[in-house]
Amino acid sequence: MMCLCAMFTALIAIGGFIKIPVPPVPFTLQFQFTTLAGLLLGKKYGSVSVILYVFLGLAGIPIFTKGGGLWYVLEPTFGYILGYIPGTFLTGLIAHKEKHPSQKRLLAASFAGYAAVYAVGMTYCYIVMNFFLEGDGIKLWPLFLNCFLIFVPKDVILTVMVSIAAKKILPATGKYID
Repeated sequence: MMCLCAMFTALIAIGGFIKIPVPPVPFTLQFQFTTLAGLLLGKKYGSVSVILYVFLGLAGIPIFTKGGGLWYVLEPTFGYILGYIPGTFLTGLIAHKEKHPSQKRLLAASFAGYAAVYAVGMTYCYIVMNFFLEGDGIKLWPLFLNCFLIFVPKDVILTVMVSIAAKKILPATGKYID
């Protein structure tokens, strides 16, 4: 199981480098890989893979979108990285309340994780930009627009695709979920 956790840690890191830079939050595939970790590995092991990713990045390994190191906690986007932990946990928790989750359950779990990631990420972004960084900060409407709304179409499409893929892959990994 630890090999699968390590594999998902690597996939999450790779997902951070598949990006389209849109300020203040770039388009990446990290969220989709964290969702897939929750769907395929469950709440415990999916979360372990994300926590390992966060620790490696904070330890200085340049696996975050803009590098790595402790200074990254002052990046407005770090909240999304932190949000991947409860998002993955919630996704795994909801998805695996049933031994053989339906496609609807996997989709609902994915969107619940999506909500958790955005709740943590947007809150963190607002706090960092308004209280820790120099400048004018960010108001609520620009925060909502730039840190959520522009990502909805991409994230909805990719979340549906990830949940469909997970339904196909789950028979191979489901035996590892506790």
